[in-house]
Amino acid sequence: MDFVGKKYKMVSSENFDEFMKAIGVGLITRKAANAVTPSVELKQEGDSYILVTSSTFKTTEMKFKPGEEFDEERADGAKVKSVCTIDANTLKQTQTAADGIVVNYVREFGPEELKATMTANDVTCTRVYKVQ
Repeated sequence: MDFVGKKYKMVSSENFDEFMKAIGVGLITRKAANAVTPSVELKQEGDSYILVTSSTFKTTEMKFKPGEEFDEERADGAKVKSVCTIDANTLKQTQTAADGIVVNYVREFGPEELKATMTANDVTCTRVYKVQ
């Protein structure tokens, strides 16, 4: 897992505003989120992982053990339940909000690039990050 500890900076984003609408994010928060270029880093502490997403708008940390459900607060403040799994270089996350909306994240880590695909309802967003 040579991608652990690498920092990736977003270089492209497709359909993010529509994705945020699909999960119920308000207009002002969407405008702010669309204006930033976040960085992502996956760290490991023993058998736990921490996914750090940082930008000038907000920094979030998601700490998890693969296969175990945990409480999470999304960047927009919504409280959700998540389960993550790691298979080779792919981090998969299923996130369920109190209103029943389910989001599936697939983050594929490569030596130079991270591709993140997020799907809610029938809306998919793809974001590409490059190693900093």
